[in-house]
Amino acid sequence: MNEQYDTSAEQDEQQREQINDFGSALTTTRHGTIYTLTVAGQIEGHQVQPPTVKTTKYEHVMPLLAAVEESESVDGLLLLLNTVGGDIEAGLGIAEMVAGMRKPTVSLVLGGGHSIGVPLAVSARRSFIVPSAGMTIHPVRMTGVIVGAPQTYQYFTRIQNQIVEFVVKHSNISKAQFLEYMMAPDELATDIGTVIYGRQAVACGLIDRIGGLGDALECLYQMIRKRKTQPQR
Repeated sequence: MNEQYDTSAEQDEQQREQINDFGSALTTTRHGTIYTLTVAGQIEGHQVQPPTVKTTKYEHVMPLLAAVEESESVDGLLLLLNTVGGDIEAGLGIAEMVAGMRKPTVSLVLGGGHSIGVPLAVSARRSFIVPSAGMTIHPVRMTGVIVGAPQTYQYFTRIQNQIVEFVVKHSNISKAQFLEYMMAPDELATDIGTVIYGRQAVACGLIDRIGGLGDALECLYQMIRKRKTQPQR
């Protein structure tokens, strides 16, 4: 009895450490085992952000995603998003990992899924957004000193094309509509682009459904049940 209690207490402590260190949690119910991962604040790439900036570090997220995909005890992934964006390569790399997972995946945009958070939001097999959440769609840009050469602008164009193609492939929005949002000159005061909110994001096909946490979990449970009943290759 004491041994069982100690094991349970140890698991609870590990759960608390996961939430504190990585914004993640592993939950087992009668529906299956769900790994919940939070992408919050700014997505940190090769440059370390100041300690006062809330960040999600790609070197933490990528191995976590690989472990979830490989684990025989995890049935699905719930991705919670409230991000202002951040490093393009890091964000797109995480999105590619989620999109490449064979296990059921569901994303839920809470607060915001801005900038490079847009590919992250559509990377899951099913995407949800709450009505109040916003998503900023804008062209690729860079702050700081850059080399003023044609190759720099060619790089911007190429990486922007990669983002556009990814979003169009993993959602139901048309390329023309996404580019129209991206290049709108009259939406943002100091930049070009567009901010859309929950219902508009669903209406244009960027996000699959309006819904909250319960809706996202129920969708994930259905996907898990379907996967368990299908023969595995």
